[in-house]
Amino acid sequence: MDLMKLITKNPDLVGQIAKQFQLTGDQAKSALSALTKAVAGGIKKNTQSADGISGLMSALKGGSHERYIENPQELTREENIREGNGILSHIFGNKETSRQVAQQASAASGVDVGILKKMLPLVAGMTMGGLKKQTSSSGMLSGLMSKGGSAPDRDALGGLTKFLDSDGDGSVKDDLMGLAGKFFGK
Repeated sequence: MDLMKLITKNPDLVGQIAKQFQLTGDQAKSALSALTKAVAGGIKKNTQSADGISGLMSALKGGSHERYIENPQELTREENIREGNGILSHIFGNKETSRQVAQQASAASGVDVGILKKMLPLVAGMTMGGLKKQTSSSGMLSGLMSKGGSAPDRDALGGLTKFLDSDGDGSVKDDLMGLAGKFFGK
């Protein structure tokens, strides 16, 4: 199962987001889809550098983000918003990019940009939770580092980027190009 399905096909997550932001189920699903696609794209972009890969692996190994997937009520806790903002800072680098992400997601989903700005930190946590859950259950997380621990294992990294493939075509390159064009004006 890919990341998008793990989040948008989870009725407990969709229901929690709908309730928390006073949205219909369809609005919540549409907003989650647009924001998850953007966050996953940002993570993929970051994995293009050794530092980005290392940071992601550390976050996946050390964090407990899967709790959002397993217990969506966790999303209501204030400290999770702070944690989500920290994740966004690593993924997008600055608040302006996060605002642009919310604007693009609003255009794609029809949900108010103000709501999406508030939802974005929670989606960042959910996305990391989905990654942690998927990579742990598939054994991919333990395989992300080679035996020496100095470089990522290419097969495991390939599995991770496939999981992050937002349009399902098997190519990360087009997703990265699309993300760059949408969010960075290049």
